[in-house]
Amino acid sequence: MKLQRKNRLRALSLGALAVSGALALTACGSDDTGNTTGGGASSSAKAGNIKCDDAKGQLLGIGSSAQANAIDAWRQAYAQACSGVQINYKPDGSGAGVTAFNQGQVAFAGSDSALKPDEITASKKVCKTGQGIDLPMVGGPIAVAYNVSGVDNLVLDAKTLAQIFDSKITKWDDAAIKKLNPDAKLPSTKIQAYHRSDESGTTDNFTKYLKATAPADWKYEGGKAWQAKGGQSAQGSSGLAQQVKQTDGAISYFELSYAKDGVKTVDIATGAASPVKATTENASKAIADAKIIGSGKDLALELNYATKAEGAYPITLVTYEIVCDKGNKPETLAATKSFLGYTASEEGQAALSDLGYAPIPTEINTKVRETVAGLS
Repeated sequence: MKLQRKNRLRALSLGALAVSGALALTACGSDDTGNTTGGGASSSAKAGNIKCDDAKGQLLGIGSSAQANAIDAWRQAYAQACSGVQINYKPDGSGAGVTAFNQGQVAFAGSDSALKPDEITASKKVCKTGQGIDLPMVGGPIAVAYNVSGVDNLVLDAKTLAQIFDSKITKWDDAAIKKLNPDAKLPSTKIQAYHRSDESGTTDNFTKYLKATAPADWKYEGGKAWQAKGGQSAQGSSGLAQQVKQTDGAISYFELSYAKDGVKTVDIATGAASPVKATTENASKAIADAKIIGSGKDLALELNYATKAEGAYPITLVTYEIVCDKGNKPETLAATKSFLGYTASEEGQAALSDLGYAPIPTEINTKVRETVAGLS
């Protein structure tokens, strides 16, 4: 029996490592209406010590596209160990995920913004004996990506970004951009600023950064819906990435995992000694400075967008898995605990860096695991 188990676990790990790159850059809007996320990133997730327990049946999640590539890798590794569970995830956007959860349509939702008080209140109708809670599961930088011919390195700060996305700076050779990039040969190309057309937690976090760090230049409140006038829009993170890739003069914002195939990203001047690159390591430095502000089993975080710590990338987001603390549906409870237990495990979190994400800091993740184990 021990030999069989050893061989089985070895086979599972090898099978997970062999999962190849068919993971598509899925969108956060209706451009992907299938039952599962697609692919484009290679899976580095390992099956490891997944506990299937009594997990079986179908597990449906809807929400953030920011974590779509992570869910793909996790889902494929998990399937190697727990073949009795079919996991479907629709990256239809954070807003759609929260709505679906509070309508009782899904076992879990993915959201790049923590539940608001009214959303928590609404969740109590679905979580009969409890409420919806936020479990931070995926971290990462929101990259500011650009496509300007002849410019391979670009530095911007919050003030300049705010003016660009509010249509106050319209040419790439604007004096404010030149001042930050004295050695760059900036063309007079018109700036094509793209924002999300669908409700998105990525938009919420990006505009919260602008509001926190450039309040004189960004007068809009944060929120999942884009509020500034002007600019152009595209649906989902993959939609924005595609526009940047094909449009000279374009600039936009999306998760680092979508900045592939030669897409260039902006270094952010924060007030630290050097501008900070959008990397998973630098995002982790910022997330580690976050505070848990949720009450009870809710682990909602408060990010410090105005950090000036050396090497800390300030435009970060955390994607939460939203579940009931109590009152989860009996038919999906075992699978929910099993799958989320894996995603929060050392193996699950270790897979994130290779996909352009930042693992959740250990101190926070330990509380996530404890909370998942206690779901009822």
